[in-house]
Amino acid sequence: MQKTKLGISVNLLGAAMYFLALISIFPVVILAGYVLMFENSKWLIRAAVKAIAVVIFFTILSSFVGFIGNFSSFLNDLVAIFGGSINLLILNRTVSLLRTVLSFMQTLSLLLLGFKALKRGDVSISAIDSTISKHI
Repeated sequence: MQKTKLGISVNLLGAAMYFLALISIFPVVILAGYVLMFENSKWLIRAAVKAIAVVIFFTILSSFVGFIGNFSSFLNDLVAIFGGSINLLILNRTVSLLRTVLSFMQTLSLLLLGFKALKRGDVSISAIDSTISKHI
């Protein structure tokens, strides 16, 4: 089993990056930075980039969904200025549902990637994998 310069297996460090991404972006960025600067395993480098890419991908999607919610608030306020009222309850609930679905998908993706990394495996996420392959 291939070891890192830290003395732990490559698989465990790869899994740690995915599991840390569930907690916060900051620890995974620090760990990924270490991997990119000091480790030689191509699989581990790809795992580091993928962990960051998954979090960024879902953050961007969530931001677009949040934009819809912000737009509905803007529209509601604009109509209220002129004394009118508008019922955007369905739109607001849809935005809330989409945010919940995206959060669930991110958590599920990171968990699957983390457990697969323990066996030096990978879960294909085509949008992310194709981008990573172009740039690594």
